[in-house]
Amino acid sequence: MRAAIVLIVTLTAYAAAGPVIEDQVPEYSRFIQFPDGNEVPHTVDLDEEPDHQTLTEIQRNPANNLYQLYTRRNPDSLQTLVINDAQSVHNSNFNPADPTVVIAHGWLSNEETNMNSVIREAFLGKGDYNVIVLDWSRLAISNYITAARGVPAVGRGLGEFLRFLHEATGAPYSSMHLVGFSLGAHLVGNAGRELGGAVARVTGLDPAGPLWYTNSDRLGPNDGVYVEAIHTDGGTTVGGLGIGAAIADADFFANGGSYQPWCLTNICNHNRAWRYFAASVTYDHLTGRECSNILQLNLNTCRGQSLNMGNADLTKSGSGRYRVNTGRRYPY
Repeated sequence: MRAAIVLIVTLTAYAAAGPVIEDQVPEYSRFIQFPDGNEVPHTVDLDEEPDHQTLTEIQRNPANNLYQLYTRRNPDSLQTLVINDAQSVHNSNFNPADPTVVIAHGWLSNEETNMNSVIREAFLGKGDYNVIVLDWSRLAISNYITAARGVPAVGRGLGEFLRFLHEATGAPYSSMHLVGFSLGAHLVGNAGRELGGAVARVTGLDPAGPLWYTNSDRLGPNDGVYVEAIHTDGGTTVGGLGIGAAIADADFFANGGSYQPWCLTNICNHNRAWRYFAASVTYDHLTGRECSNILQLNLNTCRGQSLNMGNADLTKSGSGRYRVNTGRRYPY
């Protein structure tokens, strides 16, 4: 009897230490550390006032972003596409017969952020793709509060750009895959929403947690035909950098969703999301098992159906919460 009681207490404690995947909102301190695109931490005051002038400018012209095209014909030199300028597209290497992947960075980042090149190279190493890197640094260099507040407008601007691309070239929404990291995950969700959920895939890489748990503009399951979230720093009682809630069609909690092998910081955990994704595009080897409940997820005893995390499959489908166990080093 004593052994059974000890086991129950142990399992209960272990479950409490797991990621938040229900409707619970974790506690955040007023001041948190959040990384830039180079993984350098910056202090964020979650009670800071947003820059209303910047937000007004963004909302007035949300499409004022940079769209940088890479293909196998120009894998290292970008070509700039301009919304409502069909000539900029026709004069580029954009091929409407190839799948289009859009990559959106996170806070304090830009087109040159390492994440963009790693994911871009993974897709171009796999096949013929139109890889468009969205540089939304005009807003992303603002304080975190302002950037988070302006994400929906920038996302709508991306949606408007994709609508223009579709109308100018005939590129179907069914061949479009939107990938965003951290704040960029919610951004691409809003882009997909602008298009009525018509794009084939939306993938959120550890969608940002602070200010987003109860935010109606966060990434959601209706933002694409198939929406996936990869969680790597969801946090527990104290919130992590990523959102720990199940918010997509299929939510993958890598190694439980909070702590990643050989990571000693939240920043390392958070950035593993895009590293795992890039590796999965190349190898498609990270298999999740569906979990029936939180306890299974935290104890690594999920025995449900299998579904591979990440990858480049445009016809992918699935739903539920999945646990994925990874290795310590690339390709994980």
